[in-house]
Amino acid sequence: MKTVKEVSELTGISIRTLRYYDEISLLKPAKLTEAGYRLYDKKALEKLRQIMFFRELDISLSDIRKIMDNPKFDKREILETQKFLLEMKRNRLNGMIELISDVLKGEDKMNFEAFNNDDIQKIVNHSLEVMSEEDKKVIVEKYGDIDKFKENVVENLKDEKVGEHLIKIYGSKEKAVEASLQATGDREEFSEQQNEIDIIYKQFACAMESSNENIAMEAVAKLAENYKSLFRMDNARALLLDVAKDYLNNSQMEEATDRQYGMGITKYIGSAIYRYYGVEEMK
Repeated sequence: MKTVKEVSELTGISIRTLRYYDEISLLKPAKLTEAGYRLYDKKALEKLRQIMFFRELDISLSDIRKIMDNPKFDKREILETQKFLLEMKRNRLNGMIELISDVLKGEDKMNFEAFNNDDIQKIVNHSLEVMSEEDKKVIVEKYGDIDKFKENVVENLKDEKVGEHLIKIYGSKEKAVEASLQATGDREEFSEQQNEIDIIYKQFACAMESSNENIAMEAVAKLAENYKSLFRMDNARALLLDVAKDYLNNSQMEEATDRQYGMGITKYIGSAIYRYYGVEEMK
């Protein structure tokens, strides 16, 4: 038998907390002395270790009491729930860390340098070089001819906001140009990445249908890795948050994606990305 003071010294739990656990019937001492002092045996100490474990997981005292009092209480369910909550907390922290990293990367880039003509021509020409004849036909149908397509791309890349956005994502103009060239340089690899995205979107659809948040968060993590590989970036947070914003506000994009993967999937993915990074969804 150990006194309340000895248990406190052994576990690091304050005497006041042990007394409170007794008061709420969470952890009763094995015995009370004639003088009213609490004594704890091995069974009580084992129960206390379980309580400490659940408290470490931030499980509420009321839920811990339900677990301890009812042997039939689904401990696995409560642990699964807590695992999800901890993962969400971790994701919010990851999002904050990545956001701080983005800010630190941009400290010396307060004035974004726009893409010059050489950069733009390099990207456009390279894209056309690796483009299939079938893709070129689609471009001609849409823009009239290749030259008009090139003019459209050039104008877009000259847009200051577009330039700032790309540099913000990649950290520097040089990395943005390099990533643009690499991302269009291997059709086979691009096709493979697209297939992976298709699988991930089907996972989102499964998560939405089953209301399984764990599957949804796993899908966002996979999508982030896919984007980092596809676009040659160290951090996909900024790009994914832009994708989420588009998914939640672009009706044309929603129509196309919902048609392919199921009604409501577009907004579901957008919301899931926001939740993953701990960002409040903009109304």
